[in-house]
Amino acid sequence: MSFRSSRDDYKFLQIVDARAALNQKVNLIGVVIETGLPKQSKGTDCFCSIRIIDESYPSPGIAINFFAETMDKLPQVLTVGDIIQISQVVMKTHGPDIYALFNKKFSSFAIFDGKNNSNFLPYQCSSKYHAREQDKKFILGLMKWLVDHKIDTGLTDLHSLKEIREGERFNLICKIVHVCEVEKDKWMLLVWDGTDAPPVTIKTKLEEEMENPLPLQPVDFTLQRDIICTLPPLGTVLRVTVDRCNEKLGINFLKSNRWVKLINIRCELHTALWHAVLMPFTRVCYLSDEDDIVLQRMSQYDERRKSKWGWMPLSSFPWPSDITETDYPNVPFVSLMRALANPKTLWSDPSPDPAHSGSLVHRAAPLFELRVGNSLYLHKVIGKFHCVVRVVAAFPWLAEDFRSPSGVYRIRLTLEDPTARIHAYLYKEDAEQFFDGYHSVYALTRKRNLLLGTSEGDDGSEMNDHFRNPPWIRCCLKSYHIDDGDVWGSRNFRIFATTLKA
Repeated sequence: MSFRSSRDDYKFLQIVDARAALNQKVNLIGVVIETGLPKQSKGTDCFCSIRIIDESYPSPGIAINFFAETMDKLPQVLTVGDIIQISQVVMKTHGPDIYALFNKKFSSFAIFDGKNNSNFLPYQCSSKYHAREQDKKFILGLMKWLVDHKIDTGLTDLHSLKEIREGERFNLICKIVHVCEVEKDKWMLLVWDGTDAPPVTIKTKLEEEMENPLPLQPVDFTLQRDIICTLPPLGTVLRVTVDRCNEKLGINFLKSNRWVKLINIRCELHTALWHAVLMPFTRVCYLSDEDDIVLQRMSQYDERRKSKWGWMPLSSFPWPSDITETDYPNVPFVSLMRALANPKTLWSDPSPDPAHSGSLVHRAAPLFELRVGNSLYLHKVIGKFHCVVRVVAAFPWLAEDFRSPSGVYRIRLTLEDPTARIHAYLYKEDAEQFFDGYHSVYALTRKRNLLLGTSEGDDGSEMNDHFRNPPWIRCCLKSYHIDDGDVWGSRNFRIFATTLKA
């Protein structure tokens, strides 16, 4: 006999039967397959929605709409597949949809770990919940059913960060690596999946870099270094916020270091940097670390991290452009990839003077993405490393201003890869090597246009610098500080040992 057949004495209804009991109070127990974000309702209450299934209605399940005085009194489900027991909810309709309404005055809920069949204590329950011995057999019955039943959320279009497109709504499988408050009551998620967001067209004019430079962050908020140091070294970390035009969502209740499905989020570009927005109808599914898709994503990331090619931006494959070369005498570039998976192989110049490279040979410098170089895994301020980057801006932008009145090169370039955007300087003899000596304004302009992805006419003038697609290039960077009293706060980067061959 099915464990459901003995429910009449306990007054639990299967979902398929509850759907027919409109405007009646019912008791339900089911498996959670997704949750909505908690938010402030139009009144004084807080609201969230949870979708559950059982063996009578395994897809698409039924929504339970909850109201409570505060967000922390709403159900906070830890993982897809957990079990929720709801008592005295009223069956309602909204258009063609049937749902259950939780009333804070008389309804109750309790949530149980869906995989722990030795513990029948709820990890969260409402104040009106009363445990009964009969609970155990129903909870255990659902656990046994789940062993042979694969949860179907009805989603087939699950994307990775490498597939995002501007203006589109999409469903993302990702890991929440950090939740932070950017200003009072305004929160931001940092999410990651081990892949790279695609490079974007730069839609700013070169001359705007003086008055309105490309920002290094997608929002007016700078992460503290201790937070940055916890982020994964490889792959895009995407900022996710709430659209200011939408209802207030309680994203601060989302858990860090958890894999999730974010269902129905919108992707945007701010200053040529990727950004995602949570909508009022965005739904969330916490995933177990043992979920098949999580294991697959982590396996793909581990393969990439261990690969001698994997630390290059994915969109630079099969190889970055050949317009630059770096100084690695007698050592093939491919052999340098062996140190990619171990940031500790980064070596440091003992001299803090950025103009002094000593007699060190740069053949030992490994390839790193910018987030690694930008203090994530460096325990020393002073270091040298090799990157594959795009040059997205230059200051000054006119080639005739690249050198000071005394003839010294001094240029600030803005570099980016899938992990970060930083400023790096071309100065003195390093710039002389980069430009291969001193050239006419015409020749320098052509070099600049090639570097920044600007189309040009026959005379070297810019035909369209408003839409630029800079090429991926290889370059060597060295980091240094200019204030002994604030070594990290005064840290700068400088390009060296690199030549633009154009």
